[in-house]
Amino acid sequence: MTPRADARDNRGQLVRAAREVFAAEGSDAPLDRVAKHAGIGNATLYRHFPRRRDLLAAVYAEEVETLRAEGEALLAHEDPEAALFAWLGLFLDHVRDKRDLALSITDDPGSDREALFAHWHGVMTDTATALATRAGLTDEVEALDLLVLATGIALSGAEKPRTERLLRVIRRGSTGGRAGAGQARTG
Repeated sequence: MTPRADARDNRGQLVRAAREVFAAEGSDAPLDRVAKHAGIGNATLYRHFPRRRDLLAAVYAEEVETLRAEGEALLAHEDPEAALFAWLGLFLDHVRDKRDLALSITDDPGSDREALFAHWHGVMTDTATALATRAGLTDEVEALDLLVLATGIALSGAEKPRTERLLRVIRRGSTGGRAGAGQARTG
């Protein structure tokens, strides 16, 4: 059964509000602040999201969907290699900025946390694979290799200029030093 339009609207408002509140205050921000920010009562919040982890998972799922959609849009970019590394820059920012949100999704008994993370990992890998395939990387480099390297850069705590430089190093190494590698900006 499809939820009523007002219920879908309320859910969407709550997720958007939570995204903003969690970004500003962290994932442990009070849920009543999320409801207030959305202009919706606490009872409605808990009807849609009975547990904090449900709301956290909904917010993180939206973040993953945004990243996937950005990758899909980049598939039409005229320079496939630049598109791949622009998306890897977005992925790196996602890992750096959304890691705490993802880690705050608790693993309650009987929860679907493992399945959710497997799904989200698959979405990221599929997006990277589509972009990498289009870019025609060397045979020695897999999309998952690029995700692991970008994750390492994100978790290093390096400032933006260094992360951009490190992505350029990966680009040169993964493209076999082709002409033009590293010239385009990475996000």
